[in-house]
Amino acid sequence: MVQDMLRRFIGSAILTVPIILYSPVGTSLFGRELAPPFGVSPDALGFVLTSIVVWWGGWPFVSSAARSLRQGELTMMTLIATGILVSYLYSAAVTFGLAGERFYDAAAMLTAFSLLGHWLEMRSRFATGRAVEALLELAPPTARRMRDGQEEDVPLEAILAGDILAVRPGDTIPVDGVVTEGSSYVDESMLTGEPVPVAKGPGDEVVGGTRNQQGAFRFRATKVGADTALARIVAMVREAQSSKAPAQRLADLAGTYLVIVALSAGGITFAAWLVFGHQGIAFALSAAVAAIVIACPDALALATPTAITVGVGRAARGGVLFRNAGVLEAAAQVDTVVFDKTGTLTEGRPSVTDVIPTAGVEEAEILQLAAAADAQSEHPIATAIVAAAKQRALAIEPPSHFEAVPGHGVQAIGGGGRTVLLGNRRLLERNGVTPGLEREAERLRADAKTALYVAADGRMLGLIAVADRIRPTAKSAVSALHDLGIRVLLLTGDSAATANAVARTLGIDDVRAEVLPSDKAAEVRRLEQQGRRAAMVGDGVNDAPALAAATVGIAIGAGTDMAIETAGIILMKDDPADVPVALVLARRVRGKIKQNLFWAAIYNLIAIPLAAGALYPSLGILLKPAWAALAMSASTMTVTVNALLLRYGR
Repeated sequence: MVQDMLRRFIGSAILTVPIILYSPVGTSLFGRELAPPFGVSPDALGFVLTSIVVWWGGWPFVSSAARSLRQGELTMMTLIATGILVSYLYSAAVTFGLAGERFYDAAAMLTAFSLLGHWLEMRSRFATGRAVEALLELAPPTARRMRDGQEEDVPLEAILAGDILAVRPGDTIPVDGVVTEGSSYVDESMLTGEPVPVAKGPGDEVVGGTRNQQGAFRFRATKVGADTALARIVAMVREAQSSKAPAQRLADLAGTYLVIVALSAGGITFAAWLVFGHQGIAFALSAAVAAIVIACPDALALATPTAITVGVGRAARGGVLFRNAGVLEAAAQVDTVVFDKTGTLTEGRPSVTDVIPTAGVEEAEILQLAAAADAQSEHPIATAIVAAAKQRALAIEPPSHFEAVPGHGVQAIGGGGRTVLLGNRRLLERNGVTPGLEREAERLRADAKTALYVAADGRMLGLIAVADRIRPTAKSAVSALHDLGIRVLLLTGDSAATANAVARTLGIDDVRAEVLPSDKAAEVRRLEQQGRRAAMVGDGVNDAPALAAATVGIAIGAGTDMAIETAGIILMKDDPADVPVALVLARRVRGKIKQNLFWAAIYNLIAIPLAAGALYPSLGILLKPAWAALAMSASTMTVTVNALLLRYGR
């Protein structure tokens, strides 16, 4: 369709050049009347060339207008087709004997420039769609399915949920699934934008279209075909681009009335000049055609969808998915952002944040002994300590004796027979060890960190602090929201001390702590009742009711079905910094829509009276149909180019 529209435009533009050269407009431009070659009369040349332009180039407008009329509707195509056909048919009648002035140039120019405007709009829509749909082409055409312990290559369409698939180094993962055996690193940058490969092992999820880096593994297919993450992303973008924002519905309604106004203006102009102007039928018809042509609501019709199409496409390429155009428009009006804490502003898992040794003790010794004591524990804090030791490449020897002390911590006998204590202050006192570093421990607790005492052989060695680490971009995200004039609220089920510490670190305006998941939606509704337009940011699962209750629900990370179902905006990366990015883009799109609607409305308010000849009696100014077509096209090009600037962040 895009290529067809381009061909029609190029062909019509080429034919329009000689039509203009040998028309009254050409005479005005060159100061003399040009004679067509081979002795052909200007009327005959204009008729033949314009007939091709109108019935071939302008056929999409004429046929669409005919379908609309059969359905009893008046659309933008009705007015474009009316302007083209009135100019063409009247000029043809003049060519074949009717007294008057021919307007072939107006019909040809209106057709060519309308084709250009619609081609630009279609091209931007198509380019945006292809940019996202190109993700689907990353999925391989075949997959390695396991049958009776053997691999077999089968077409991707033959894969069913539950099949076990094999992936080798360098392979592209064919569908979504869960690793069952083996391990590797997977490049998920095409999905999340993160350049660092992600480690995958048994139980981890993999996404179709991502590329395996090294290592081989097998996984069980969980989602195939249209259910895969990539297919759902493409479906969401398509839905957003084809949906209509409230501003677009208003523009459509205005466009319908403008058709009536334009046709009425043409009829009234013709009748007024014919009855009161005493200029003759040709003059009256010229003014009427100019009024109809210049009122074509192309600019009004393209103002909103072009901006939405470009905006949604740019967002999708940056990892931000808008569910539909209504969400995009609502996001532009957000004045309050409510963040969940765990998994949104924080990483959602405990990590070692500090290692504080006593005098004469090395950090590595403390971490190594603690990791050895916790090597057999599956507690999340133990997992964090072991991970921190491995990150520093410390040797971890399993303990010869391990005992978990409920409410206190653990005690173990590690390598070399050293007795290690790891836990709270009471654990050390219970074993006759004098705690130390009390001031440091108090400071850690004030920062919402868990302070663990480490002792060995009856002597305290130091402290290890563990906390749900704040995401590196969380502070800049909150700062960016404040720069936009947006109030930031933290809504969490965690303790008040932890919530306040996080809020203090990030500069968050207000805190609601110890809120049950079932009560989060009520808190969001309360904000809405106070007149705030709130965006709720969460992980899309525990926060689903709150996401649905907000003006706009924003899900960080796109790995859950619940996020797709309840959130209006999906952030593909686990990055809170994308929240202000999404809101800024929404505001820019709304700004473009307002600018385009303003220029389209002002244009018609000024242009219709001018084309109808309102200034002719006093100033002698009359806009010819050809110049009216050029002016209409300039308006259409203005709004289209203005919307396309969104691609470049303008």
